[in-house]
Amino acid sequence: MSLIRDWYNAIAGNNQLAMLLILLVAGTAFVVLTARTLAPFYAAVTIAYVLQVASDRLQRRGMTRRVATTSVFGIFIAALLALLGLVPLLGRQIAQFVGQLPQLMARVQEIIDTLPEKYPTLITAAQAASLMDEARHEALSFSQTLAGYLGGTVLGVVTILIYLVIVPIMVFFLLKDKDPIVAWFASMLPEHHELSAAVWKDVHQQLQNFVGGKVIQMLIVAVVSFAVFKLIDLNYAPLLGVIIGVAVLIPYVGAAFATVPVAVVAVLQWGLTMDAGIAVGAYAIIHALDGNVLVPLLFSEAVSIHPVAIIVAILFFGGIWGVWGVFFAIPLAVLVKAVITAWPARARAPAPTSTLAQ
Repeated sequence: MSLIRDWYNAIAGNNQLAMLLILLVAGTAFVVLTARTLAPFYAAVTIAYVLQVASDRLQRRGMTRRVATTSVFGIFIAALLALLGLVPLLGRQIAQFVGQLPQLMARVQEIIDTLPEKYPTLITAAQAASLMDEARHEALSFSQTLAGYLGGTVLGVVTILIYLVIVPIMVFFLLKDKDPIVAWFASMLPEHHELSAAVWKDVHQQLQNFVGGKVIQMLIVAVVSFAVFKLIDLNYAPLLGVIIGVAVLIPYVGAAFATVPVAVVAVLQWGLTMDAGIAVGAYAIIHALDGNVLVPLLFSEAVSIHPVAIIVAILFFGGIWGVWGVFFAIPLAVLVKAVITAWPARARAPAPTSTLAQ
């Protein structure tokens, strides 16, 4: 009990630490409780932050703030229109995949039936039959879930339209009026928020390079993957390119997950042949070049967090908030690291005067 009492006294006796803890708890509770209601706003804030990083880089190269902001917002709108142009193609690819599931399952049946003959010491006929039953069950469940998403509802269509209209408008005003908004928010903070501002400045500095680089990495990997798969005539090349590009957002774990659809499509198309091996090998080369060439080039000043800590963050925040927790695991890990770094020093000494980072 004395340990807990000493810990409480250390916080209560330091206004900076107490305010930091209050802001973290209150902010987390507010976001969790309003996640569904204010989802378009949070999406707009996230996009505006990414665009602001690009705008800051352009300003450092000599552009005025107005020109830089207008340029990145124009690129965002162009990218949004291009993405909307890809939606019908991806929709057709997904619908085609669902429509071919019976033929694909027949192909799976052929492959599994040959396994006991080719590898009798590794798998028996009973195990092959059990594996096939499990594959049928998973395919049925997957097709029903996917059909539900493709079918959609009136509410779902309305929600998408709201996002397409409201989010870009909010992004525009968040970029245009960033300084007044940040100043207003800073004026609303109570006293003793200098430590909180210093922690945010540390987080912001680490995330700037990471966020901008991650977007570029995702686009490059998606386009290269699509081009390579199209060159070797692998089915569903556009869909696989998008999957691999999105998987880049999940460090370490995403690359492993993206291997599964590539391998499945290749084996179902060509069987256990050299062509399937070439497809999987091509993805392995893309992943190797991404990790050893592209990542060092884009993330020269990236966040300095150990890979084990990143994986733990993905597991922890993914377990709490699902897919969104996985996507935001790195920023959340950066926040936790900044708080941990600042905490011991601030517990012993008062925080220096600081202003809220803009």
